[in-house]
Amino acid sequence: MGTLKEDIKTSSDWLIKAFGADRLKLDYSVESFKEIDRFFDLHSENGQPKAEGRLSQNLGSILFAIGSYVGEAIIKNVPAAEWKTNDEDPEGEVNIEVVLPDGTVVWPVQRVMKRFKNGGEDGIYDYGVVIVRDIARGDYWERAKSGRLGYAPKKPWWKFW
Repeated sequence: MGTLKEDIKTSSDWLIKAFGADRLKLDYSVESFKEIDRFFDLHSENGQPKAEGRLSQNLGSILFAIGSYVGEAIIKNVPAAEWKTNDEDPEGEVNIEVVLPDGTVVWPVQRVMKRFKNGGEDGIYDYGVVIVRDIARGDYWERAKSGRLGYAPKKPWWKFW
């Protein structure tokens, strides 16, 4: 067993091959996160692996591999983003971080775990789009404050008329 950074790379490479065997193409693009969401839809339901599905064995290792891939894809799409790991942390695999150039920190393995548990409401594709398109571009928080995210409601949620 190597360092967490070595394990991230090994797991990410393994995932690309494993998904390829199921005709799911991973190419480190944000668009490839749709394949991850599709994988979860095919192999899990209500926060549980489907019987005989790909997640029915070695769940923790697979979730770590998916999180590693998600982090690697973010790093490849956001210049100056980088991994932050702690090999001394007993929960290091879950707590690996990607630090974006503006100091924003994201936890891809934790997000993958949420996607597995909560389903599509915590989609990986949407997560990736917000990080790569909005946060990495540097104006996400400014646009959020002004309501210019493009998907923000035009009126407060509590107004029904």
